[in-house]
Amino acid sequence: MLRESIYKRYNPVVTPNYKNNSPAYWFIFNSDKLLINRGKDNKIPFIKDLKDLNISPIRTHYLGTLEGHPCKCTEVSETNALEGMAFIDLRSLYKMLDEDLFLLAGRAIQIVNWDKNHQFCGKCGSLTKIMENQIAKICPECGFISHTRLSPAVITAIIKNGKILMAKHSYGLKNRYGLIAGFIEAGETLEEGIKREVMEEVGLKVNNIKYFGSQPWPFPNSLMIGFTANYESGEINVDGKEIIEAKWFNVDELTPMPSKISIASELIDWYIENFSAE
Repeated sequence: MLRESIYKRYNPVVTPNYKNNSPAYWFIFNSDKLLINRGKDNKIPFIKDLKDLNISPIRTHYLGTLEGHPCKCTEVSETNALEGMAFIDLRSLYKMLDEDLFLLAGRAIQIVNWDKNHQFCGKCGSLTKIMENQIAKICPECGFISHTRLSPAVITAIIKNGKILMAKHSYGLKNRYGLIAGFIEAGETLEEGIKREVMEEVGLKVNNIKYFGSQPWPFPNSLMIGFTANYESGEINVDGKEIIEAKWFNVDELTPMPSKISIASELIDWYIENFSAE
């Protein structure tokens, strides 16, 4: 089952409503770590002003509203949090945060890092300025506009005679099998990217490629686009660089996904639901 859209509760507005004086959700980052309240149900600081935390922001961005409450993100240089609070790696917070707050934190960290890395124009080197009507930066000298960076990547459940292809990657947890995934390259469609990645990594041809769903993936700035596909031809031949082992699994051979953080878990759930009786 695909997760519900964050937009049922969240309104992504660029320009703040200065008449809204309610407390705000503050997504406060030091490097890639998020400040949270350890002992409270509401882990994200929910306050009107950062002065309440004795924190000085480097730069602040407005994210919109969540159920009518303003949402803001900021980068800070402080590493010593107040009592009961801590800076924690975002990925490890998935089970600790409300789903929508986790997704908003992912949006926030991408905006914070984009802002930090685009202080100067990539074309002429001049100091950039934030645009008022969109999340973008403009160079006042040459007019070059830069938007938040997004790197599309595809992840695919490949089926052959009722079995699903799973692979061990050279990065991450090497004792765990996952789906074939990779970044889209310039000049190719999503379907072409899938065919190329599958051939490069495991030496197989696929067909009947169908869109499944998508997911923001802020590690560091991706959009994961899920697909299903059928095996067409070839024998498994791993590249030995990104993939170190791959094989076909039936439903009974799969182990439960340890986390629902990734769309990979939804693709595997889809496979189990549709092929359990085969």
